[in-house]
Amino acid sequence: MYQRKVNITKIHKGIKKEEIDLVLIESPIDIVVNSEPLVNIICLDKDLKELTIGFLFSIGIINNIEDISIIKIDQLEGKVYVELEKSVDFNSKILEMNPVSRVIDTTCGIPSPWRNLIKDKLEEVKNSNHSKENITLNADIIFSALIKMQKETPLFKKTGGCHGAAIFDLKGNLVVASEDIGRHNAIDKVIGALLLKKEPLNNKILTSTGRLTGDSVLKAVRAQIPIVASLSAAIESGIRLAFSYGITLIGFARGKKMNIYTKPNRIKI
Repeated sequence: MYQRKVNITKIHKGIKKEEIDLVLIESPIDIVVNSEPLVNIICLDKDLKELTIGFLFSIGIINNIEDISIIKIDQLEGKVYVELEKSVDFNSKILEMNPVSRVIDTTCGIPSPWRNLIKDKLEEVKNSNHSKENITLNADIIFSALIKMQKETPLFKKTGGCHGAAIFDLKGNLVVASEDIGRHNAIDKVIGALLLKKEPLNNKILTSTGRLTGDSVLKAVRAQIPIVASLSAAIESGIRLAFSYGITLIGFARGKKMNIYTKPNRIKI
C-alpha cells in the first residue's frame, strides 16, 4: 500500500470546502545482502525488486543480473533479501560505515561514503566512451519521450508528491517507466528493470522529472547511458559529471524548448 485518501480543507478563490485528497505513503525498506543489513531506503512501496537491483548496480556491488543468485521480498517486514553469487566480491567496508550513512531518504541520492566505492567502476566507463560518439537523434524524440514518461507516471499529476523516470530506445520507444517519492529511487527502478530484462543500457535515453544533480547523473554514468533528459534543471555537479563522462545532459525539456548542457552534437533539429 503506497497511497491513501485523506480528508482535507481546501481554500480556492475565497471559498473553503471539505474534500478527499490522495496522498502517498513513504516506507522504509531494508536491503539485506548475504544476510548482512546493507541499507535502509525510504521509498514508495512498489517495484522493490527493480529498486534493489538498480541500487546495488548503481553503487557497484553488482555488474549485471547474473551476480544475484536469489532475491526475495518480504512485504510484511519491509525487507528485501539478496544473495550474491559466490564470485561477487562483496566489499565488507560497506558494512563498517556509520549506520546513518546507510540510510537513503527521499531527498538524497548517494551519501558521500558510498561514492568512494564506485570510483574504480567509473574509470571503466571513461574508457568505453568512444563507442557512443556516433549516436545522434532528432530533438523531437526527446520531447516525445518526456511526454510519454509523464503519461506513464500518473502519480505526480494525482498527488504532486512523486517523481517519475523512464528509459527509451534511441527511436523514442518506451522500454520501462517507474515512479517513486525520491527521484533517485525512480532512476534506480528503471535501471533495475532494464537489468532484469537483460537489455543493454549504453544505447538508451534516460528521462526524469527531477533535478539533474550529481547523484542522479552518477547513476547514468554507471549504467553508461549516453543521453539524459529532464523536465527540471541541471545542477553544476551533474553538468560536471556529464561533461567528464561524455553524457548528453538536457534540462528544462518542455514544449519545444530544451537546454543542452553537454555534448549537444548528439541532438539534431
